[in-house]
Amino acid sequence: MSSGDMWPIEMELEAEIDRLPIDLLAHIFAMIPSFTDLAQACGVCRKWKEGVKLSLGRRESLSFAGWKMDDYSTARLIHHAYSLRQLDISRSRWGCQITDHGLHEISLAKCIPNLKSISLWGMAGITDKGVVQLISRANSLQNLNIGGTFVTDVSLFAIADNCPNLKTIGLWSCRHVTETGLLILVSKCCKLESINVWGMRVPVDCFIGLVAISPSLQIKSRSLLLNSMWPVL
Repeated sequence: MSSGDMWPIEMELEAEIDRLPIDLLAHIFAMIPSFTDLAQACGVCRKWKEGVKLSLGRRESLSFAGWKMDDYSTARLIHHAYSLRQLDISRSRWGCQITDHGLHEISLAKCIPNLKSISLWGMAGITDKGVVQLISRANSLQNLNIGGTFVTDVSLFAIADNCPNLKTIGLWSCRHVTETGLLILVSKCCKLESINVWGMRVPVDCFIGLVAISPSLQIKSRSLLLNSMWPVL
């Protein structure tokens, strides 16, 4: 077959690709877990870029755990995910390189007020400044994990003031949080069902005070396991 005979076939194949509905492209892109691959897909053509954006807009859950993400790329993806309900930017073996600046940019995304779950587990590089900014707009939050971070009572005060629907919170090894922060949190978050305080530097008496405020509260702590003979309050 001559090159002249191949030309119409190539044109026909190209036309078939061009006619692929953008909804179908978005459905395909939604099944791609690699953010690197999605970034490359954006560079193919304008239609593919729109398909990637549409697929992100339909996602209700995003997890960056295991991906080496920076402030800019993470915030850009989240800004496109306007239907997002669950966000996980936990630190893993590779680590998300997210700073307070990144949390600030993420907090401006349209999806943040509708988020039900956020995990910042192990993000040792962030401070109260970034957490407070993010939490200030996450008013629908029900589940929060900030374990393994260096936040203080300042973050807990912000959570208590902005997250009335909070049901669970992970504070594993948050050793800069004090008894005062925990008491304020439990007092204001009346829907709180479970709190993980494993590895925190707070006295056992504090846990008794928390249960006194909220008798049905489940407290996950090594201290409670060691004192399983406590009377039922």
